[in-house]
Amino acid sequence: MFNVKHILLLSEKMKNKGIIDQNIDGQNEDLELPFYSLATIAIATNKFSSNNKLGEGGFGPVYKGILVDGQEIAVKRLSRNSRQGLSEFKNEVMSIAKLQHRNLVRLLGYCIDGEEKMLIYEYMPNGSLDSFIFDQMRSNILGWCMRFNIICGIARGLLYLHEDSRLRIIHRDLKASNILLDSKMNPKISDFGMARSFGGDQTEGNTNRVVGT
Repeated sequence: MFNVKHILLLSEKMKNKGIIDQNIDGQNEDLELPFYSLATIAIATNKFSSNNKLGEGGFGPVYKGILVDGQEIAVKRLSRNSRQGLSEFKNEVMSIAKLQHRNLVRLLGYCIDGEEKMLIYEYMPNGSLDSFIFDQMRSNILGWCMRFNIICGIARGLLYLHEDSRLRIIHRDLKASNILLDSKMNPKISDFGMARSFGGDQTEGNTNRVVGT
């Protein structure tokens, strides 16, 4: 017999098949990503409870969630009054949707429902690198061997972005708070809202304005 959770999960999987065509700020974008309904994300985050809030940036708040199948997720919820956030939302989707590397945070899907726009990522249980570096107690966990492994992982991710990915990507906002750590302290580059892609034959690119923090 199916219970309510099984029905919701089955419905979500059926909806996720194929390319979802959604309207983002009046522009049609074909996104080769699973679509999650607002109801599914609301249930996963306990209606965006403050207890599930992981932090907040220029894009908007980030929440931890658990899907009905038990998978942990991180939900970036676009702030409704942030025009910069909307631009970053579109840029992040188009930049990272087709990228796959063990040192890049994985985009699982997205949600668009009226004014609500969200990105769904894999959950990184150890948070960001800056929470270790700038905390006197937690920094003791980072032995030199672990620091070296983190540096190498970040370098591998950047090499992939700059030379080996389908789209050559310049991140433009790489910092400790945008390096997330999984359960084994492996680093993953995140937050591609400021990223810029350039041609496959280009080996360098110029930007017209200062970005990042």
